[in-house]
Parts: sequence; structure tokens; C-alpha cells
Amino acid sequence: MKFHVIETGKFKLDGGAMFGIVPKSIWNRLNPADDHNLCTWSMRCLLVEYSDRLILVDTGMGDKQDAKFKSYFHPHGEEELISSIRSKGFKPEQITDVFITHMHFDHVGGAVRYNEDGRLVPTFPNAKYWTTKKHYDWALNSNIREKASFLQENFVPLKDAGVLEFLDTDNGEYEWMDRIRFRYYYGHTEAMMLPEFTMDNGKKLIYMADLLPSVGHLRLPYVMAYDIRPMTTLEERMYFYDYASSEGSYLFLEHDPIHEVLSITKDEKGNHGVGEILKLNDI
Repeated sequence: MKFHVIETGKFKLDGGAMFGIVPKSIWNRLNPADDHNLCTWSMRCLLVEYSDRLILVDTGMGDKQDAKFKSYFHPHGEEELISSIRSKGFKPEQITDVFITHMHFDHVGGAVRYNEDGRLVPTFPNAKYWTTKKHYDWALNSNIREKASFLQENFVPLKDAGVLEFLDTDNGEYEWMDRIRFRYYYGHTEAMMLPEFTMDNGKKLIYMADLLPSVGHLRLPYVMAYDIRPMTTLEERMYFYDYASSEGSYLFLEHDPIHEVLSITKDEKGNHGVGEILKLNDI
């Protein structure tokens, strides 16, 4: 099993929204805001070579939205989804599977593109795209709180093209194939799915999506205001921290503007903290 970081650019979000109840005097030291109270965040995806599969986890924001939309989120940086994949020596046609952790625009926007006829088509023509029916239905019939994040042009064309596959959520986790498992989380949004990869050394690499956006969010109260069930997020994190620290797992960070991977420790009092902060190539 081999892993590649796929950088798709950066964007900006309100710092207060990203840190919830935490005062700006504290979070501004973790990720300093600009004059408009906006902080820069990564949209870091993961490419996995395993067996006969080439798997992409999440797709970033994409570039098909209009200038008004971009003025809200300020996408920037030299990195871009397709060029980043090509820089690793692969072509879009080689992607066999795309795991969509959830349908918020900064995670699924790159899954669909305009073709030469002006139609929205899957970006990866030979891939199956994986989500759950529970989450797809939630995104399709979005509530007022999340409506601006669920843009149907990002995911309905996948269903229309017949490339969207639904995973079972009944047991709270799903073994997709040997060494690849999904667990589902309900604090940030309905049935967000986090893939876990068992590496060649037996340890796990877990893609964190929005359960843990950055190193700066590690403390339990640092829950985003975007989360629809913040108390559920707290409970899920407490369980997850125990699980990840006991397993010695590595956590892949999608939104941290600097750091790619970290591990979590647990002391004799039961408190969790940052273990190692690493580059993906160093694990």
C-alpha cells in the first residue's frame, strides 16, 4: 500500500466559525486571521495505491464555481487536483475509486467537471464514487443550516451518470476490502465516512476529514460551528482519541494549512495530546 498527498489548493473560512466557542484571542494564535477574520485552510486529498486499485479520497473544491462563489471562499494557491495527480505520475483515467467523506463543497467539488459540451460529468471517467445512501439523501434534501454547503451540481451528476455507489451504514463501520475500512460519524454532518487504511507495518492511516480539521482542533472543546451536532462531535472525538492513541494510528489532516499527519498520545491521567507531527512520506 502506497500513499500520495494530493494538494488541491487552499481557501478561506471565518475563524470564529472554524473554532466555535473558542475565543479569538486563543484561536488566532493557532491560525492567524486576516483583516476580514478569515483564516487559510488546506484542501488536502489522499491518493492510495493498493492491489489493482488507485483510490482518491475527497476531491477538493474544484474550479467550476462562479466568481461570486469564489469571492466568499477565496480559493488560492498553485496546487490543483488534476495537476497534483499528474505530478505523482498518474492520469485521471487511472483512478478506479473515489471515496467522498461527505458532500460539502470543499470535499466533493472536484468530483464533477464541465466537458466540452458544457455538461457536468464525472472528473474521473473510469472510477466508481463511494458514499452512503443515508448521507446522499441528507445532502439532497439539505437542511437550512447546511444548504449553502451542499451544492447539488457537485454530486447529483454522479448519480445521474450511474457511477455513485452506496455503502452500508447499519453496523457503524464497513469493511470495503482487506485493509480498508470505513467508520461513520454524525457530529459534523449525517454519516460522514472516514476511511482507515492498514499500512504495510500494521498501523493505521486514518483520513480525518472534518472530525479533526487541523492540529489546532485537537482539544475537545475546539469544535467547529459548522457541526450540526456539536455534542455528538465531542462524544465521537473522545471515543476516537482513545481508539487512535491505543492503536498508534496516524491521522491524515485534510484542512491543516501546514501539517499533513499527526499521532495522538494519552497520558496516565487519560488526557490526550499531540504525539508526532509528520509528513506523509515519513510514516
